[in-house]
Amino acid sequence: MEQTLSYSYYPGCSLHASAKEYDESTRGLFKALGIGLKEVPDWLCCGATPAHNVDELLSLSLCAKNLALADGVEGDLAVACAACFSRLKVTQHHLTDNETKRKQVEYAIDGTVNLHKPIKHLLEILAKDFGLERLAGAVQKPLSGLKVACYYGCLLTRPPEVPQLDCVEAPTIMERVIGAVGAETVGWSHRMECCGANFTLSRPGVVLKLSGSILDSAKAAGADCLMVACPLCHGNLDIRQKEIEEATGKRFGMPVFYMTQLLALAVGAAPGKLGFDSMIVNPLPLLKEKGLV
Repeated sequence: MEQTLSYSYYPGCSLHASAKEYDESTRGLFKALGIGLKEVPDWLCCGATPAHNVDELLSLSLCAKNLALADGVEGDLAVACAACFSRLKVTQHHLTDNETKRKQVEYAIDGTVNLHKPIKHLLEILAKDFGLERLAGAVQKPLSGLKVACYYGCLLTRPPEVPQLDCVEAPTIMERVIGAVGAETVGWSHRMECCGANFTLSRPGVVLKLSGSILDSAKAAGADCLMVACPLCHGNLDIRQKEIEEATGKRFGMPVFYMTQLLALAVGAAPGKLGFDSMIVNPLPLLKEKGLV
């Protein structure tokens, strides 16, 4: 009998708020696959992308506290958000290499931090722990005919020495995972370009330009949709898509899915529980056209 996989789970702030559909579809996917998830109790914000630019000790301490809390939950730590994944991994990396910083952080959180608990993005769990063959075997509704542009963004594989998720400059893990459930992936130029991240409020013009180029590239490659693993990227590419269309005079009409929404749909999760109604660019016409709903 195959051993049941089980993980501790750090959802992060966005997945309990603006990216609730990412959390819902993650839970739906893992339930359908028989993978256990137990949320870390009393977790707190990881500091996301701004904190380390303001106060490094604060940023490291926030993540160290979460790692200490996760130590009390059995299983490797599963993380969905690319920004949370990056900050937790960076903290583990820095504190492992720098004893002085580690002592400062442990003083700040008034406790010790376990730097040995593996931190895994959902992609790593699906591709390596669960395995692509088993994932393909769990498919009930193949995503045949759906052309997907896999968007990595800035954080999933960078900086080079930290995430160790896949090849830094030419990753394929997203393509392999979504390909296992029958989707077709497109080759395109902007899959690792920055979308503008949290400049969305302070410098929206930058976001419109960068995100517009990403949408333009995906459209030119023949993609039906984008697939992301980051709430910030999702917000810029989905919520601002109409604004980008107005600014550029181009029509994209391109749904932006969280990876778990498409994967959960393929393995038989109920479409009504995957948050499709929360997306600004309505995905239902595309999914109906492909016979997926």
